[in-house]
Formats: sequence, structure tokens, C-alpha cells
Amino acid sequence: MIRITEAVKHLIIINVLFFVATLAIGDQMYEWFALWFPKNENFRIWQVITHMFMHGGPAHILFNMFGLWMFGSSVEEYLGKKQFLFLYFSAGLGAALFQLGFYYYEYLPIHSELINLGLTSDQIVDMISTNRTIDGLSEVQVSKLQEAFPIYRNTYFASMVGASGCIMGVLAAFGVMKPNAELMLMFLPIPIKAKYFIPGIILLDLFSALSGKSYFSPSNTAFMAHVGGAVVGFIMMWYWKKNSFNKNRWD
Repeated sequence: MIRITEAVKHLIIINVLFFVATLAIGDQMYEWFALWFPKNENFRIWQVITHMFMHGGPAHILFNMFGLWMFGSSVEEYLGKKQFLFLYFSAGLGAALFQLGFYYYEYLPIHSELINLGLTSDQIVDMISTNRTIDGLSEVQVSKLQEAFPIYRNTYFASMVGASGCIMGVLAAFGVMKPNAELMLMFLPIPIKAKYFIPGIILLDLFSALSGKSYFSPSNTAFMAHVGGAVVGFIMMWYWKKNSFNKNRWD
């Protein structure tokens, strides 16, 4: 049985409290604390942190908290509490940065094209909010709008919740810490060494983000957040391990 460490225990408690509050309050919690696309009027700066404690349903929080307990306790024992928390939140911020960057990558070209057609930002937002076009638009403008709307709308109204980015960072750190540890997927009970298993998961997330195809996760998964969290976690643990930083723990 894996012993639960102090920081991991408190992170799980905070996540559960946020989830209970979401059940009690409802959608208002997502409006306040999910991470919204920065162009959306719901965006608030604190969401960069609070989205890490929000979850979309029982299965979402259950799998994330299981992963946090499973890998986080080992990483915290290795690093110490303060250093572990620094890695955890850095991975969460890296996840947010990667996912928002990907949203902008999809949003900006379409927005620029619509502006070049003679539409204003207010007109575009009004149309995607009301799901109807403005009278007096040319056939070209209407055609371009119909083509652009799905991606534009999905990006503008995108919101991100979950500790997955943080946990991917912890998982990547675990892989650097114990590269030969054998891991398995629940639906594929074949032991695979962490140094192969974790890069495989990251590459699959990257492929899903770029292709729009989901294989082992829900279609609304923020795949680039997973990639960002893992990249940050890997770099930090690789640097610390290389420089024996854990010998000077922050506790």
C-alpha cells in the first residue's frame, strides 16, 4: 500500500472540497473558477490557478486523484513537500500556457480573416453568442462565417478544468525519477517501463491535439494541457536530478 504524503493529502482534500462546492452551487462554479479563453468575458486572472482544482464529473476527479496519490506520493517523498508543490503548480501553469497557446493558434487566423472581411470584433462575438448572422452581410461574408464558426465558437467558449496537467507533470517527474518502474494501462494490462510508457502517453496526447481524434480519453480533453504539464514536469525533474538538487530539499 502506497503511503499518502502530506502535500498530496492536502491537494486531494482541496480538490474534493471544490468538487463538493460545484455539486452544491452548480454551473456558477465553472463560470467563476474554470479557465476560460482570455477573449471570453468570463475570463478572470485567478482562473489560471483555480481551474487546477475544478473537475467535470465524478469519473474525472476520481481518475485524477488516483493518479495524484499513485505517483505524487512517491515524487513528494523524493523531492520533499515544498519542492514537490513547486513542481505540481509549475506543471499546472505550463499546462494552461500550452493549452491557451493552442487555442490562440486556432483562433487568431480565423479572427483575422473575419476582420479582413469587414466584420468588427463585436459583430463576431454577437453572432457566435446568438448563433445568428447579422442582416446585410454579403454572400462571401456569410460563407466565410459558416465555415469559420465551428472552430471559432469552440475556441471562444472553451473552458478548461482539472488537475490533469499537474498530474501529467508529476507522472513525467516520476518517469525521470524511476525510469525502469513498470506501469500499465487499465485496459491494457501489459507492464511497460516508465521510460517508454510515459513518452508514449505524451505523444498520443500530442497526436490527439493536432488531429482532433481522441482514442483513450473523452473528446473534450485538453490534450495540449497534458503535453504542457508533462514537458514542464520532465524538464524540472531532469534538471534537479542531474544537479542533485534533491540533496538540498526545501523542507
